[in-house]
Amino acid sequence: MIDKIVAGVAEAVAGIHDGATIMIGGFGSAGQPAELIDALIEHGARELTIVNNNAGNGETGLAALLKAGRVRKMICSFPRQADSQVFDALYRAGRIELELVPQGNLAARIQAAGAGLGGIFTPTGYGTLLAEGKETRSIDGRNYVFERPLHADFALIKAEAGDRWGNLVYRKSARNFGPIMATAARCTVAQVSRVVELGQLDPESVVTPGIFVQRLVAVNSETRLVAAA
Repeated sequence: MIDKIVAGVAEAVAGIHDGATIMIGGFGSAGQPAELIDALIEHGARELTIVNNNAGNGETGLAALLKAGRVRKMICSFPRQADSQVFDALYRAGRIELELVPQGNLAARIQAAGAGLGGIFTPTGYGTLLAEGKETRSIDGRNYVFERPLHADFALIKAEAGDRWGNLVYRKSARNFGPIMATAARCTVAQVSRVVELGQLDPESVVTPGIFVQRLVAVNSETRLVAAA
């Protein structure tokens, strides 16, 4: 019987090793798997490479992981904002690396990894510092720069609901990067607000099929297994 549900967040992040590349879903705090990040901090893995749209907000979630000194490198599109003081201080002190990737390129590189592509040619970044050292090409009179796919050892994502097979549905804008990150990681860990019985998720609403999810954990105060009607 396929059952990807794990008992708690500690078990969900077990096996994440030092030096791992981890994709973390979220657009700011929307869709950020805060409980999984807290569990990762407790777990203790270090020298991590984190792929996220931004570089943390305030002092919680991803910012807390940075503050704990667990991250060696950030790959993101928006590292600086009004409340990104943790990353800003680490970067200015030379204690963290940054790979800046335009947001569309970030999504496309993750999608390329999930689709098994060897990379993409994109016009974004051509002729700028971001294209230095990369292959460029003119196609049909337009200039492009080659970007490699982004793969990860683990993806930590957040969804609204899932079943024991790992099928996921999302809530509104919390969907953001989660679905594509799930396709690009060797092990995807999804936190959900509720676990439902098989057949209770409308197949037309399932965004992430269970084949892309290896572990599922409910993170509300008590795991609710919604009984079949």
